[in-house]
Amino acid sequence: MPRPTKCRRVCHFPEVQEFVPTGMEEEKMPVILTIDEYEAIRLIDKEGMSQEQCCEWMQVARTTVQKIYDTARKKLACALVEGRSLKIEGGRFRLCQGRDTACGFDTCYKQQYYRRYGKEKGDMTMRIAVTYDYDSGQIFQHFGHTEYFKVYEIDEEGKIITSIIVDTNGSGHGALAGVLNALSAEVLICGGIGGGAQMALAEAGIKLYGGVTGDADRAVEAYLAGDLDYNPNVRCDHHDHDHHHDHACGSHGCGSGHSCH
Repeated sequence: MPRPTKCRRVCHFPEVQEFVPTGMEEEKMPVILTIDEYEAIRLIDKEGMSQEQCCEWMQVARTTVQKIYDTARKKLACALVEGRSLKIEGGRFRLCQGRDTACGFDTCYKQQYYRRYGKEKGDMTMRIAVTYDYDSGQIFQHFGHTEYFKVYEIDEEGKIITSIIVDTNGSGHGALAGVLNALSAEVLICGGIGGGAQMALAEAGIKLYGGVTGDADRAVEAYLAGDLDYNPNVRCDHHDHDHHHDHACGSHGCGSGHSCH
């Protein structure tokens, strides 16, 4: 019986998850690049890591990294040479929590947030984060462009103890879920949010209440009272696309869309 595939650690979801060529008369099946393959490309080709450094970061064997990297390069070549669209999704991976001392990056944004805002061991309070418009006090309506989170600390009796406003420092769609995770947020209240960001939040174990408008403080009070008006099917149309890839190049094997928990 073969051993189960070990999850590959990745830093965050990609900022852009689909690339579409222009000027093609014939629509071709897309190439599916898995998120762990994307991470190998990012670490080796963009960050300049060796394969040995990459395997330490992704926490898999060097032979595994070499296989992931080679497969990813072939998929990129397929997309470029044959003029196919490229979608980044699926794979066998787990998101870095920002609390792992094996990270090796002192400048990691998640580590910085965790060191500053992390909860002490045994702390039973809950944290609720809201996308926040600093000037108006309203819920900011585009998750991926939010500049601030307002984070509320809730005691065991369901009462607000305190709140702080946290600057996201320009973190994009793929990284914001990591920011929330490092802030130990268990709930997010927001306006519009894309499918990729929803996947990242689900992977991080953060409950989502989207499609909410109005005053941030009142929204949290409504959530605690059990009568928050939200949309469970909220979508940010600007970032959502249909994903039909049953016969797509690279959609089999590790690209089958399963993630690890």
